[in-house]
Amino acid sequence: MYSKRLGTVEPVFGNLESNKGLKRFTLRGKEKVSAQWLMYCMVHNIEKIATQGEISH
Repeated sequence: MYSKRLGTVEPVFGNLESNKGLKRFTLRGKEKVSAQWLMYCMVHNIEKIATQGEISH
């Protein structure tokens, strides 16, 4: 199960951390952090659509 995660989920976190600079959330509070997380995910998915034409879940 871990090896499957290694190829699907971990690259997303690596991209967000190294390319997008998401090492920490800059906002406080659950709602604001949740909104910030969703924005990062949205940017990741839009970039993926633009380059590959698909969204990974």
